[in-house]
Amino acid sequence: MGNGVTDVAERFAPGALVAVLTPLPVERAYDYRTGPDMALAPGDFVEVEVGPNVVIGVVWGKGAGDADAAKLKTVLRRLDLPPATAALRAFLSRAADYTLTPLGGMLRLATRAPDLGRPPRPRVVYRPGAPAARETSARKRVLAALAETGGAMSAAELSAFAGVSAGVVKGMAALGALVAEERSGGRPFAPLDPAVAPAALSEDQEAAAARLRAAVAARTFSAILLRGVTGSGKTEVYLEAISECLKQGRQALILLPEIALTAAFIDRVERRFGARPAEWHSGIAGAERRRVWVGVATGAARLVVGARSALFLPFADPGLIVVDEEHDGSYKQEDGALYNARDMAVLRASLEGAAIVLASATPSLETWANAEAGKYARVELSERFGVAELPEVRLLDIREEGPPAGRWIAPALARAAKARIDAGEQVLFFLNRRGYAPLTVCRACGHFFECRDCDARMVEHRFRKRLVCHQCGRTEPIPTACPACGREDRLAATGPGVERLAEEAEQIFPDSRIAILSSDIAAGAIKEEIARIAAGGADLIIGTQIVAKGHNFPLLTLVGVIDADLGLQGGDLRAAERTFQLVRQVAGRAGRAERPGVALVQTAAPDHAVMRALVSGDAEAFLNELAAERRRAGAPPYGRMAGVILSGRNEAQVWATAEALARADEPLRAAGAELFGPAPAPIARIRGKARVRLLVKVAKGAPLQAALRRWRAAVKTPSAVRVAIDIDPQSFL
Repeated sequence: MGNGVTDVAERFAPGALVAVLTPLPVERAYDYRTGPDMALAPGDFVEVEVGPNVVIGVVWGKGAGDADAAKLKTVLRRLDLPPATAALRAFLSRAADYTLTPLGGMLRLATRAPDLGRPPRPRVVYRPGAPAARETSARKRVLAALAETGGAMSAAELSAFAGVSAGVVKGMAALGALVAEERSGGRPFAPLDPAVAPAALSEDQEAAAARLRAAVAARTFSAILLRGVTGSGKTEVYLEAISECLKQGRQALILLPEIALTAAFIDRVERRFGARPAEWHSGIAGAERRRVWVGVATGAARLVVGARSALFLPFADPGLIVVDEEHDGSYKQEDGALYNARDMAVLRASLEGAAIVLASATPSLETWANAEAGKYARVELSERFGVAELPEVRLLDIREEGPPAGRWIAPALARAAKARIDAGEQVLFFLNRRGYAPLTVCRACGHFFECRDCDARMVEHRFRKRLVCHQCGRTEPIPTACPACGREDRLAATGPGVERLAEEAEQIFPDSRIAILSSDIAAGAIKEEIARIAAGGADLIIGTQIVAKGHNFPLLTLVGVIDADLGLQGGDLRAAERTFQLVRQVAGRAGRAERPGVALVQTAAPDHAVMRALVSGDAEAFLNELAAERRRAGAPPYGRMAGVILSGRNEAQVWATAEALARADEPLRAAGAELFGPAPAPIARIRGKARVRLLVKVAKGAPLQAALRRWRAAVKTPSAVRVAIDIDPQSFL
């Protein structure tokens, strides 16, 4: 089978058997024979035939020799790519074992760049030519861009860097002021200089930075929880650790939870180190993905800022991984390979001999428990940077003074907001619901709009004039008449979204400038809108959870949380933890600079433990209380769980398979595990497929994965039924 990671010193001579892993949903590497003039080593990228197709693969080790020699195919060629390191191959193997993902599926995550098997196409670049007869301001910016970057650039790069149109570049080339050249390979990565603009740190920050620098300098695995209140300067502190890593000549990775945060963060890193880092997320175009992938593999890309998938890039020599906002649920991959990037980042750092920093103002209970147990070091930033004060949190009991029927802003919140706006300050209203309203119902017959493919209601997005399913993305026009009874003017929006809240705010504050921030805005536009708001371009901001993450609005002094109880509904294991994290973070947006801030939290449950913790600000006591509850229940992180979702278009077949799995639970019982279900998933149909759920619970330290493999193998599953096993589920939907 050849799934073990072989030492890179081993060589395979021409005609030898090698195990090649392909990025397909296969559990193992398969045997091939090397060509007559081909010498290979473990980690080499190759092309092989799989059926009628030619695919890339990685030499995983020595062939097992268990296949019919007459049927063995020959490796077609070795690719001119840096080999996958032994540490990367070990990481993919361990990650596959932990998450119960086919090993080939893990390799796919590490090879998601186009045309890896082909040499890069030549690119046309421009360098300075003869001086132009007439130098306009635009032409001067082009020449300044070339001088600043110290090299030739493509027309698109020059246009973007100099802020000019492509026509300016072409015009200069026609005049001879620019000379076009054809060059092989991608655009080089600009060098990062740790000495360009080091931050002026407070005493508290400097002490924290010193500990992080020491961890990186040790050149061995260490895990550190960097915990600091919102506005304490965690980013400046871990950028000092990045600086130390760059001085060593090693590579660093910063993971961010939201693509929308990347653009502003990249600008911040560029100011610190004098050049832009490599960027990796789903918004990166194909040619740039290949360039970054190769740059990471060769070591030319020294710093990468990216989403969770950046963790699988083929780093040549990583010295530091930073997981910013480590508590964020976005780090959990919920389809395909089911993994938590935070946990997998710790695994990769341990195998690479790298330091890892888990940064958060409100750490996850899992990370906090590891720090409490001494597995992770703990570095605290207890003060806000500069003169900023932490905001005071007050509860507005909407049972006593709630908003009028059909309204969502309580009178006390409206009065406080008006006073702040009149004083020239900014106000933020937070509601974690996109769109206009979560439900549209006919008041004549009671019909409400559901997605035809999902067990989910269609959300009205009035600005787009569409109904949208937030499960599958299906959209349709908002009708003018009820499709059930045909009545017009009887359709009513029920419940609030940020668009409806903005409509209400316009009535209360008619002279105020109102801005909406949510993930419905394109990533590029979000950067511009955030910059506009930070410069004072809005009086009232209405936003979803995206506003809680990393933005600095100097004029913002009041945060109003419209429905703090929303996240506590549904009985989710992590509901209280997530609500505390989210509300505390969004509250922390208030009161930067010299202006003291206040957060007013509208709630109908002021005595709930989460609300008490928000008012007291004692996160440590709240985490202790949560930990005690989880210990008593044997729940994560003091016990282990696996979620099992079966899905398929034939509902009866899905249920029959789930019931067969429930009956075959002996391997689970032998490991001391409990099996719950089957039961309909909370969202029982998505994209036309019925969904049934089971839940496995076991004590910490039990051999969960081995038991799940035996249990899964005991039941033959119809090909039309998909069984997804989620180790350490974050969501129970």
